[in-house]
Amino acid sequence: MAEITAALVKELRERTGQGMMDCKKALTAAGGDIEKAIDDMRAAGAIKAAKKAGNIAAEGSIAVKVADDNKRAVIIEVNSQTDFLALQEDFKKFVNDSVEKAFAENMTDAAPLIAAQESDREALVAKCGENVNIRRLTSVSGDTVGAYLHGHRIGVLVVLNGGNEELAKHVAMHVAASNPAVVTPDQVSEELVAKEKEIFLQLNAEKIAGKPENIVENMVKGRINKFLAEASLVEQAFIMDPEVKVGDLVKKAGAEIVSFVRYEVGEGIEKAEVDFAAEVAAQVAATKQ
Repeated sequence: MAEITAALVKELRERTGQGMMDCKKALTAAGGDIEKAIDDMRAAGAIKAAKKAGNIAAEGSIAVKVADDNKRAVIIEVNSQTDFLALQEDFKKFVNDSVEKAFAENMTDAAPLIAAQESDREALVAKCGENVNIRRLTSVSGDTVGAYLHGHRIGVLVVLNGGNEELAKHVAMHVAASNPAVVTPDQVSEELVAKEKEIFLQLNAEKIAGKPENIVENMVKGRINKFLAEASLVEQAFIMDPEVKVGDLVKKAGAEIVSFVRYEVGEGIEKAEVDFAAEVAAQVAATKQ
């Protein structure tokens, strides 16, 4: 019998849309065989639309909730299998109810929200026939918190020392568009800098061949400085006024950027590649057995 790990339970939950305890029971009964567990659950009528290829939920919505005094905010991502469902009222209500609950109860992690919303999630799955998952949650607080939603697919929270709601929102809009990696250059890891240096040397091997070492060092330094500027929020040209850096804009207002959170629907989720020809062929073959 295969070990029933948390990762295995999580995978079955994502593929079937069923509760964690139900998934664990199904895996235990199936001896840890996830495909058999799915078949058994389908046969028992426990799930409406599980696919062996993987019921991957990589679409969905981002939602934010900001306190009236702009001192606290929460952002969540709720995933669905299709963008069509993300636009439906039942799904929107579930997302809104989830972010309201997370904010009201000062949740700082997705786990308690997932547990609190499980029955509503299961009801939604049963009604729509799609997998739905609360994927992640981040809570922030500070002197000034601003938020920006770009449709339902990108959400940003920005925390400032000083400033006001409008400034924080403008910075959040910039983050949504430019997707910086860090706030300041010194926050870029040494590993990323080393990797960028290696890539630069590889791509410019012919150009730097035979050049003096100090010239090569200056070329590398120039590239790294450009890389750090591109990756750092404070060094980026502000989208509303490219003549001004974001850091200078905020500093001029007597404020400082503390942190930011940027969510984009489905980022980091590996989407299944569907081979429709193979799928049809398999279905035809199954009918001949």
